[in-house]
Amino acid sequence: MRTKLAVLVAGACLLLASAPAWAHHAFSAEFDMNKPLKIQGKLTQWEMINPHSWFHIDVKGPDGKVVPWMVEGGSPNQLIRLGVTKKTLEIGSEFVIEGYQAKDGTNKAVGRNFVFADGRRLFLGGSAPPSSGTDTSK
Repeated sequence: MRTKLAVLVAGACLLLASAPAWAHHAFSAEFDMNKPLKIQGKLTQWEMINPHSWFHIDVKGPDGKVVPWMVEGGSPNQLIRLGVTKKTLEIGSEFVIEGYQAKDGTNKAVGRNFVFADGRRLFLGGSAPPSSGTDTSK
């Protein structure tokens, strides 16, 4: 009886430990390849958390009203290897975000690049597909 209980407890622990892997998603599960976007905004917060970083951006709408957006980027380790650090992308930085909007139409996107006024580009890694014929940066 004790052996069965030990096996059951071990199995439950393994099942719970694998839950984060189930939560991870592919690009197409949340973002729409047919909704490329190019928005300009100011960085207000940067969450360097696994498995993806989140950039909080304030975007001024056509009516002048500021609209908050969340932009998904790669993992902190991936971003650092690409040269994207707290020093290269400071709070208050303004740039254009190239990426794809969430399927549900909310103010959430996956970023492919940040483009600064001087032309510098920072690749964000993550699940955004590489540039293609739908590139909105041209």
